Amino acid sequence: MQLSRRHIVLIVAGILALQAIVLYLMGHPLICKCGTVKLWHFDVESAENSQHLFDWYSPSHLIHGFLFYWLLTLASRYVPMSFGLRLALAVAVEASWEVIENTDFVINHYREATISLDYYGDSVVNSVSDTLIMMAGFYLASRLPVWLTVSLALGLELFVGVAIRDNLTLNILMFVWPIDSVLHWQQGR
Repeated sequence: MQLSRRHIVLIVAGILALQAIVLYLMGHPLICKCGTVKLWHFDVESAENSQHLFDWYSPSHLIHGFLFYWLLTLASRYVPMSFGLRLALAVAVEASWEVIENTDFVINHYREATISLDYYGDSVVNSVSDTLIMMAGFYLASRLPVWLTVSLALGLELFVGVAIRDNLTLNILMFVWPIDSVLHWQQGR
């Protein structure tokens, strides 16, 4: 069964709406408790981190899009899927992670094992923005040569890693297997 572009748009919009509703019902604020919505928030060590449209963790969501595109394109060799269906699946996975990431269990784990001591979860606006950024990464990966996409991912990881001593790779490492020496380095010791 082939889904039309209209169906894919409706499915993606429905997933985004469901993501927003679930996060709101979980008690996350629609926007930053500071009462504003900023385009970019620079300070990682503040209560406003992960509350605005873009932050230092936005590049990791772009990289999610790259990875989802490659994984689902590989999977479509075995299970035929259109670009639209692969995009909808990527949005469903990202939105699911955004909800899981904002559970008390995961928030507390981040606060205990990483440099995110003041992390209390994302605002709904930030979380939905993260999913939209993943969609942009998915689209870019579908249009750019593989070498450029890989170079962008590595460049973003290095840039963010140097700028804030954290990035997607370190975030996953410290979530799955916290290492004291990495934590001390991230804390600037």
